[in-house]
Order: sequence, then C-alpha cells, then structure tokens
Amino acid sequence: MPASLTLLPALLGIFGARIRRHVTARAARRTARNRPPEGARWGRWADGVQRRPWAALLVAGVALGALAAPAMGLRLGFADAGNDAPTQHSRRAYDLLAEGFGPGFNGPLAVVSEGGADAAAALRRALDATPGIAATTAPIPAGPSAPSSGGAAVSTVLAFPTSAPQDRATSDLVKRLRTDVLPPLAETTGGRYLVGGPTAATEDFADTVAARMPLFVAIVVGLSALLLLAVFRSVLIPVKAALLNLVSIGAALGAVTLVFQYGWFGVRPGPVEAFIPVMIFAIVFGLSMDYEVFLLSRVHEEWIRTGDPTASVRAGLAATGKVITAAAAIMIVVFAAFVLSPDRMLQQFGLGLAVAILLDAVVIRCLIVPAVLRLLGRRAWWLPAPLARLLPKVTLEGR
Repeated sequence: MPASLTLLPALLGIFGARIRRHVTARAARRTARNRPPEGARWGRWADGVQRRPWAALLVAGVALGALAAPAMGLRLGFADAGNDAPTQHSRRAYDLLAEGFGPGFNGPLAVVSEGGADAAAALRRALDATPGIAATTAPIPAGPSAPSSGGAAVSTVLAFPTSAPQDRATSDLVKRLRTDVLPPLAETTGGRYLVGGPTAATEDFADTVAARMPLFVAIVVGLSALLLLAVFRSVLIPVKAALLNLVSIGAALGAVTLVFQYGWFGVRPGPVEAFIPVMIFAIVFGLSMDYEVFLLSRVHEEWIRTGDPTASVRAGLAATGKVITAAAAIMIVVFAAFVLSPDRMLQQFGLGLAVAILLDAVVIRCLIVPAVLRLLGRRAWWLPAPLARLLPKVTLEGR
C-alpha cells in the first residue's frame, strides 16, 4: 500500500506522458481500423446479462449451489503418512504396519487413568468391551520422574482402533469414548479418564477451528460490510457483496471436499486439513472484495454522473471486465501450480484458491453482479437519510 501511494505516483509522474502517448496512439489505430472501442465486448456482455437477469442469476446460482453443497459434509483433520506417495518410505512403512497389525496401529489412542490400579484395570476392561477397539495394552504406570497428580496413581492404556486414523469411524470412536464410555466409568470407579494421542489431538484442533470459525467469519464480513457501506453509501451493496463472496468460498470448499475427502480424480480419500477453510476464507474474501471494489467503484462513478443504473453497470463492466479477468487469470495460474506439489496440504490450498478465484471472477463478477444490480435498479444505491448523516464522506472518485 505505501508503494502504491508513493512509488507508483512518482513513476507515473516520470513516465506519464509516454504512457499517455502510447494509449492515445493505440486508440487512434483502433479508430482508423474501424475496430470497436476498448471494452465494447464487455459492454455487450453486460447488455446481454441485463436483458435476461433472472436466467443468468438462476443458472449461476444453481451451479454455485451444487458445487457448494458437498462443503456441508466437510470433515476436518490432518494428513499422515497414509497420504504420502506409494513410493515413499513413510507410506510403505505405514502400509506394512496396517497390514501386519491392523489399520488402527498407526494411530493409537492414549487413554490416561488417574485414580490407582483399580481404576486403570477397570479402564482396560471398558476399552476392551467398546466396539471399534481392536486391542489394548496393559496399564502403563507413570514413572518416578512424572509430575505428581496429587497422590493419585496415573496410568496410560494404549487403545488400537479397528479403523485407520483418518477414518470417520475413528473420529466417532473418540467422541463416543469421551461422552458415552468414560464418564459413567469415572462415576463408578471415582477415577479420572482422559483421551489423548495424535488422533484425539487432531479432533480437538478440528473442533476448536470449527467452533471459532463463525466468530472469525462474522468479524471479517462485518468489518468489510461497514467499509463498503461508508465507501459506496448503500445498504444493499455491502449485503450483496458479503453474500456473494461467501457463496464463492463455499463453492471452493465444496470442490476441495469432492476431490480430497471423497476421492475424485483418483485422489486418496481423507479429511481436509483443519486450517484450510480458515486460510481459504481469509485470502479469498480479501481478493474477492478487491475485485468487488474495483468493479463497483467504476459503476458507482457512472451512477453518480448519469443516475442511470443500467448504463452504469454496462460502463463499469466494460471498463473493468478485462482487467479483473486478467488479474484473476494470473492468480489462478499461481494457485493452480500448488496442485502439482506432492504435499497434500499444498494441493488442497492451491485447488481451493484457484477454484474460488475462477468462480469469483467469471461467475460472480461477470454474471451474478450485473444481474443483481439490474434487478435492484435504483434501490441498489439506497441509503436511509439518518444513516447517511452519520456516515463519513469517503469517496473513491475524488469528489
């Protein structure tokens, strides 16, 4: 931002005359060759969308909704050696352990008992009787160097599930132990029981992310909506921008779910990395809002100048459509390159971002936004008078 506000104006001051001559000469050549003016194709596209706004909105909405639907079943977790390439030593060792000792051997649950030998013995019996557990070890007492637990003996029982660490059955087993199996056992024995280990830690992290996600989304969306409200002085524009950005992000997460959770295109099925939705939301929402401001600032400028809602949308898309799609194409190529990485996390990150930018630039900005603005008409720029008096004067057009 400092470079854009200082270095860029300085460079334009030095080379501005040369750039102006180049732009003027190019426009003159287009006129001499009877070619349409710059942005004419995007103007015709805007006209076509505004002639049939309901059709454009319905087609785009159904497509985005169908793609976003799988995200409702998104399961968070972390990749392990079972997701490595079959040629890697870590994957071969993982497969050999699963073949020789069962799939749960790669992710045992460490169940800690506090309350003496009787509580530890009762814990092992309860675990052996729990469906989904293949085998358990004898209670392993805490060593003399272990921290004190108020005089109560602490022991650990390793429980090996019948399912692999990334399977949904293992996640359900952890939840069942914590809610259905161990609380009644604690009441009976007077002991204290905790479920740990890598698999349980993954579940805890995923649950924490899922619990915090609504607050994170509310803060980001709320602050962005307030900024758009002040800049464009409209109530419906921020609401429309927030909803459309969330739809494009949901569609991107749906694509990630289909490929990596359900195994489309030959990908090994498994959970989606727990922090991927947060990262994709933060980055994509920022980029989407950037495209939104870039397009609507030009539309708003024409609206202020002419007061014609239809012509302002046409002029705005004609002036910015080429730039938005070109910038989006660059970002899509950059993010799609991550898919070529052997790392599963980078593959999910790259696919989600590439799909989100593609949908936002092509479907949202070129179809849904012109259609919605056409349907709203003058109401798109409605602002209650009391609110208008409270808002600061923030403009992008220099007025």
